[in-house]
Amino acid sequence: MTLTDDTTPKRPNLVSLLREARTPLALPAFILQSPALLNAPRGDGRPVLLAPGYMAGALSMQPLAAFLRHLGYRATPWRLGRNDGDVERLVDEFLKEAGALALRAAAPVTLIGWSLGGVVVRETARLAPDTVREVITMGSPIVGGPKYTAVGNYYARRFGIDLDAFEKEVDARNRLGLKQPVMSIYSKSDGVVDWRASIDSYNPHARNVEISGSHFSLGLNVRAWRVIADTLGS
Repeated sequence: MTLTDDTTPKRPNLVSLLREARTPLALPAFILQSPALLNAPRGDGRPVLLAPGYMAGALSMQPLAAFLRHLGYRATPWRLGRNDGDVERLVDEFLKEAGALALRAAAPVTLIGWSLGGVVVRETARLAPDTVREVITMGSPIVGGPKYTAVGNYYARRFGIDLDAFEKEVDARNRLGLKQPVMSIYSKSDGVVDWRASIDSYNPHARNVEISGSHFSLGLNVRAWRVIADTLGS
């Protein structure tokens, strides 16, 4: 992947992180904008599995899951507890969960991941192409792993990794590519994951869709929900 000065990810600074303080405004904004969801395309009953972000649990994905169920999808958040950041373990467990869901539904599963949950779903799709129908991520650190996130240094200390070396490992995995349809939703006002790191430039068929909103409000963002509904309904 070739990066230019405009597309080279940068670690979010304090000013960027302070933008997340507007997250409490997400609910009133969602209510005001919610009429845009009224004519969202109906679902076809396919199974959808959702993965939360770092240090979050299934509850954070419940609103989106409920919306997708309302449209007619068999949507459910994962059952793996809190996303503790141990990606290797979580992918191993999520693979089993996605496989079991695909077996019960007799159909491949659509995976949706928020932030680090997006990393989990992408790796799951890469390892189980026959199990996964498509992949959608929201504000996920696709490029560089944790390096271009506000919690990068903390994550590196916790798991004992070198961010520069880990970035190369992430790049190597990304270069393997994904066979399924893949879409990344990102926001330039994301104060936790640099928006440039959320753009998938590895897969030529990938769609990258910009919306407006803070990182912590992506799971309750009318524009994100509508993009997801339109994508699944197309």
